[in-house]
Amino acid sequence: MAESSELVFFDLKLVHDHFNRALVQDDDVDLKAYLDAYNELYKFFQLMGSVFGFVSSDLKEKIEILFELINKDDQNYTTAKVMIEYEKENKILEKGDCSNGARTLLRLHRGLDFIREFLRQLGELSDSDKTSSCCQDAYNKTLAKHHPWVIRKAAIVAMYTMPTRELLFKKVCGTYVQRNIDVLPKMLEVTTDVFNRMHNLYEIHQLHTLP
Repeated sequence: MAESSELVFFDLKLVHDHFNRALVQDDDVDLKAYLDAYNELYKFFQLMGSVFGFVSSDLKEKIEILFELINKDDQNYTTAKVMIEYEKENKILEKGDCSNGARTLLRLHRGLDFIREFLRQLGELSDSDKTSSCCQDAYNKTLAKHHPWVIRKAAIVAMYTMPTRELLFKKVCGTYVQRNIDVLPKMLEVTTDVFNRMHNLYEIHQLHTLP
């Protein structure tokens, strides 16, 4: 994964393309393409700075764990479905450590729910609107359900410092502002397809409550 000094700007076109590539046959999700998209989303949180500190470090750790599992065993970690079935058959799901890919992916899945809801609401704002309210709303509807009170409180307080939509886009998108605004609806559409597929897989295997 690129270090912050190597980051340029956040590009929603890349997120769209990677997630689109993740939509493979049999309602499955390609893990490598999914993580490539998440790596780009991670840039967004890095570029926003400490306001998203409550989620960015956790995302980086989860992405790296899954990439490591793919590199060690590319046969059983090609797609979400293949991984879940492999880990169920081999009793890996019973382990609470980082060898449990399904548990790690579930954390990213929950994070994606927050990201897509925040970006959806962001797309409905005008340039002069503050982004703090929609970010807090998106967080309360999604990730907050899985965080203890201390983290929830700190996250909500941090979000009060968020800028207007215009300033936020300039900060994270640089010269890609208009391109990101233009591609946002298509990116949200494909992201929702990926999210729903993943959600259904965890539902089928009854894994939404993995510890």
